[in-house]
Amino acid sequence: MELDNPGVIAEARAVFDTYEDALMNNRTEVLDGIFWADPRTVRFGITEILYGIEAIRAFRSSVKAYAKRVQKRVHITSFGQDFACTHLEYERIGTGLIGRETKIMVRLRDIGWRVVSAHVSLLTSNDPGRV
Repeated sequence: MELDNPGVIAEARAVFDTYEDALMNNRTEVLDGIFWADPRTVRFGITEILYGIEAIRAFRSSVKAYAKRVQKRVHITSFGQDFACTHLEYERIGTGLIGRETKIMVRLRDIGWRVVSAHVSLLTSNDPGRV
């Protein structure tokens, strides 16, 4: 299996960038479209645990606007042609809070890249692992 194929990394990065733009501009339909429309999709957020696309869509429809953030570091790894992990370290603007976000993405036949699992968390200012 080939690791970190530049073309696959570029494709995953394009999905990542589309997601970030949609998040910062509250484009719910774009965010929903990036996730796999399946009951097996999982999203663990800062305050929510969501199993299945319907739970994810319900959460998204309840959000009025997302906290603005600045990307600090993006790390993407690909495994073969159809599987990639994206990792984002970010800072919430005006709060000093550091966030982490991981997305597991799979290229699915006939529909392309989709997030099948995502996890978002925040470090508090007194977390011992904070740098």
